[in-house]
Amino acid sequence: MTQRRKFFKDSLKASLGLALFSSVSTNVRAESSAAKKSPYTISLAEWSLREWLNSGKITNLDFPETTKKVFDIHAVEYVSSFFKGKETDSGYLRELKSRSDGAGVRNVLIMVDMWGQDGALASPEERIRHAAAQNHHKWVDAAKYLGCHAIRVNASGYGDASYRDAMGYFADGLAKLVEYGAANQISIIVENHGGYSSNGRWLADVIRQVGNEYCGTLPDFGNFRTDLEGGNFYDPYIGTAELMPYAKGVSAKSMGFDHHGQDTTIDFKRMMNIVAAFNFEGFVGIEWGGGLGMPMDAEAAIKATKKLLLESI
Repeated sequence: MTQRRKFFKDSLKASLGLALFSSVSTNVRAESSAAKKSPYTISLAEWSLREWLNSGKITNLDFPETTKKVFDIHAVEYVSSFFKGKETDSGYLRELKSRSDGAGVRNVLIMVDMWGQDGALASPEERIRHAAAQNHHKWVDAAKYLGCHAIRVNASGYGDASYRDAMGYFADGLAKLVEYGAANQISIIVENHGGYSSNGRWLADVIRQVGNEYCGTLPDFGNFRTDLEGGNFYDPYIGTAELMPYAKGVSAKSMGFDHHGQDTTIDFKRMMNIVAAFNFEGFVGIEWGGGLGMPMDAEAAIKATKKLLLESI
């Protein structure tokens, strides 16, 4: 009953979300920020250092210590592909936990990005959704061992299903996985990551359908492209406001910077005002989304994002 009341409350917050975020005053937020300590902890998403990892400059095992020494950040968000199949290797996980503990770095979550490999949680076929949920159990187990609070999954596999049908498929597949996550006290969170999931209302409705305190969102500032080929975008500020009532983390993605040090695609101050309007307390992960050909390398970009984020909160 307590869990259901919580979700009724969250649903009400979602319905009021746009009005709330629209009414937030920048001046009031600035005064509030000065009056009390920030409720957020900055973490670093491993994808930010993908070039270092792919080139062999560092490994997944080096990520926690590198994050602390190079960026003075004390919390990390892993990406599944950089485990290179060792996510069920107890010795490997023990070594990774030993290194993160030794560096004084908190393991926050694992972003599961094995597109298709672990199965499609939003497949129209129930047997495939069931198998996909089972295949994700290993990531829940790894997250629990490492001391993470969540794994992030994707809404994939619905193909050309309608808006409504895709919602039903994903809610069902997600619920199957959330059951296992809840039993292990690991949250299953979903990022706006293309297609229907980049429609804030669609993803919020999925979370409401699942209706479990161990199911939530990971709003990403820069992933509101609903149609990759067509270049169609959902309004990122509206989308973030729609997802924040269920947020168990925030992904502060940066893509590039102007000569004033501001992100060229997202107004960080505006975004963090929205985050603050929902009284979010948790991890805000830096994710450098720029890549090869950019005038700024990963190290400089992450430090610039951290500076911008600190100025915005």
